Amino acid sequence: MVVRVRRRGPASKYEMWARCRDPERWTEWLGARGVRASGPLVPGTDGVVLTRIGVTAPFEVIDVDEPGGRWIRSVSVGPFRLRLEHEIAEGLAGVVVSAPAPVALAYVPIARRTMKRLAAAQSPPVT
Repeated sequence: MVVRVRRRGPASKYEMWARCRDPERWTEWLGARGVRASGPLVPGTDGVVLTRIGVTAPFEVIDVDEPGGRWIRSVSVGPFRLRLEHEIAEGLAGVVVSAPAPVALAYVPIARRTMKRLAAAQSPPVT
């Protein structure tokens, strides 16, 4: 199943891209407890996201198009794999989620919160 989530906000494309290109800053908008990455946002970068509920989610960056404001990563959660196609434009943060239907639908509320935080003028504290 493929689901698209978009949120508008006051953050500039540059500001949002700065939050994305440095995996150490992902906690500002992802709602994760921590991120360990092998490097910056380039194809082949891999690592682990530690969720707020203690689940580790390995990821790999598949593609990056900085001028186009797009990047793709694959995320594993248990036996499931999600493909997350992130898109950033002036005042707009979005993600296209490709995963089995129950997984994609369960991820929608998370995607809404993360895209809202990404598009915010400043990344609000994660609660």
